[in-house]
Amino acid sequence: MVQKAKILLVDDRPENLLALEAILSALDQTLVRASSGEEALKALLTDDFAVILLDVQMPGMDGFETAAHIKRRERTRDIPIIFLTAINHGPHHTFRGYAAGAVDYISKPFDPWVLRAKVSVFVELYMKNCQLREQASLLRLQLEGTGGKSAAGEARESAGLLAELSARLAAVEEQAEALSKQLGDDSTDAAAVATAAHLERKLTGLRRALDALEPGSGGQSAVH
Repeated sequence: MVQKAKILLVDDRPENLLALEAILSALDQTLVRASSGEEALKALLTDDFAVILLDVQMPGMDGFETAAHIKRRERTRDIPIIFLTAINHGPHHTFRGYAAGAVDYISKPFDPWVLRAKVSVFVELYMKNCQLREQASLLRLQLEGTGGKSAAGEARESAGLLAELSARLAAVEEQAEALSKQLGDDSTDAAAVATAAHLERKLTGLRRALDALEPGSGGQSAVH
């Protein structure tokens, strides 16, 4: 079963949170509410999120200050933040949002379809990253667990594992390539394009590592 991604919705007005939930429910992911910046930061201490939808105008800790705290934490600094604001104060206000670490800045009332489409891109990127981490972890655990087997049995098991991981990686590579092409047609989502490129670089690194473990490769002699 594929684990659902978590999306953090931050707004001090319950009706706005309800509207966001109605728009994003079609994505079939886990939606988590936070009614303040402080509550959002608490949620981020324990859970991993694919993307954060953050209202700018909130009493107490506003969206800009909340984003600054998020970007200062090692655990949360790479989570995409989409700012939502009911007031457009002009280019300076928008620039402050991007300077605070936002990947996008949307003024209310927003187009529900556009918001859902933007969020879905970051959810998909998050899922691809999770698959990449799981496959790398599986490879590491399997290689560490072969110490008590015969050389022939170890070789057969390692070959089978490498073939399985290579096939899984190929599927992720194909999906990542299709996603990059899709994003390439929308030049307005520069941050999403950059995130997709980062994912492709990680996939390339994992592919090189797997290739180096293949029998007869230059990296095989370094694996004992």
